Amino acid sequence: MGRWEPDSRRRLQEAALALYAERGYDQATAAEIAARAGVTERTFFRHFADKREVLFGGSAVLKEHIVSAVAAAPRGATPLEAVSLGLAAAAALLGEQSRELSAQRQAVIVATPELRERELAKLADYAAAVAAALHGRGVTEPQASLAAEAGMTVLRVALERWASGADRRDLGKVVEGSMADLRGVTSTG
Repeated sequence: MGRWEPDSRRRLQEAALALYAERGYDQATAAEIAARAGVTERTFFRHFADKREVLFGGSAVLKEHIVSAVAAAPRGATPLEAVSLGLAAAAALLGEQSRELSAQRQAVIVATPELRERELAKLADYAAAVAAALHGRGVTEPQASLAAEAGMTVLRVALERWASGADRRDLGKVVEGSMADLRGVTSTG
């Protein structure tokens, strides 16, 4: 492939996921990922700081979408309603990705303790940012933290269900359904 072939980032992600699935995350190198994608190793590092970032590279953008939607929720929205709007924004962004690639990503993360830990750290970071956005809306503790943490759990469960194919609806509907499930659990004790 030529040096300036379009969509190098996507090709690198697909190549990385394929190698991680074939040989395991720990056994794949950036050089091998680049070679499989038909680009140089330097191109790999232009797109990703390291091979973990192939899996987590969009987290800052995702967090910003969630937090912005929570902050922009209507004035009378409850904390959980505001978080639901943040999750809808996340679903809109993440739902554009291939379900198959998301399933491959999930499988790699589940199979690698270091990556599971990183995934949980990212979710904790999102929850802290959402709680801060709720504080900015006048929500006090512990309601802000509870709503934020519950929201990130809903997001994690919905993404797992969607990526695995356990729920064939689009991601937005899976997130809505998971939030309804949470509300059902809290209303029935």
